[in-house]
Amino acid sequence: MKFEKILPSALLKPYIKHLVISEASEEQTYKVFPSTGLVMGFQYKGSLAYLSQDGENKLASTGITGLQDGFRVFKSNPNIGSVLVFFNEIGASYFLKTPINELFAESVSLEHFMNQYDLEKVEEALSFVQSDEHRIYLVEQFLLAHIIEKKDDQLVIKAIQYIYHHKGNVKIKELANLLCISQSPFEKRFRQVVGTSPKKFASIVRFHAVLDSLNQVKSLTEICFENNYFDQAHFIKDFKHFTGETPEKFMKKNDK
Repeated sequence: MKFEKILPSALLKPYIKHLVISEASEEQTYKVFPSTGLVMGFQYKGSLAYLSQDGENKLASTGITGLQDGFRVFKSNPNIGSVLVFFNEIGASYFLKTPINELFAESVSLEHFMNQYDLEKVEEALSFVQSDEHRIYLVEQFLLAHIIEKKDDQLVIKAIQYIYHHKGNVKIKELANLLCISQSPFEKRFRQVVGTSPKKFASIVRFHAVLDSLNQVKSLTEICFENNYFDQAHFIKDFKHFTGETPEKFMKKNDK
């Protein structure tokens, strides 16, 4: 399986963390944990679906996935190839006119947001080119042509920075007071730009802080204390919600 990260060009760095060339020759079933940014996908061969209680839900060849409340399981058919665009926390809002929170827990075709002709054009071009460099170039040119000119929401940016600084351990009412704004309008602005409520976003940030802690030589008691969990039962419940596994099972599997 191939999963190669590529940094975006200078003009796209304000919006995108990285792009990825993802390929697999065999059928794959894999789990994806919640992240803090939306992901856009361009499949140049094969097909992809996510699994739910309703069965397999096939994804469009060009689509975008919003922030998730928990883990999601994906299944690819053999010989799949995709260019994935991993936006930063506010990046997707510069390419979609719809409020980003409307994509929460959704995977939607880009045809709902962008010109059909432009999509068909980039899909066709991607199916013919042979090099990863050319694929990245085509996707970046597509994105550059669809940037929405608007002012940065500095209040939301400051809120994101504050949440990261405190590793997700924040009280939203106190954060709103700190930013000199009422809680309700603050939460509305945050959802529209980031894609979920500040409380849910903070819980995802705290989850990733926990994941980082698991890579260090620390006990579960230390991890609970450092991430402001009242007890191990609460910590295990949260971790299982985001991963589908207990911390012990997760660590054993990743130690192999």
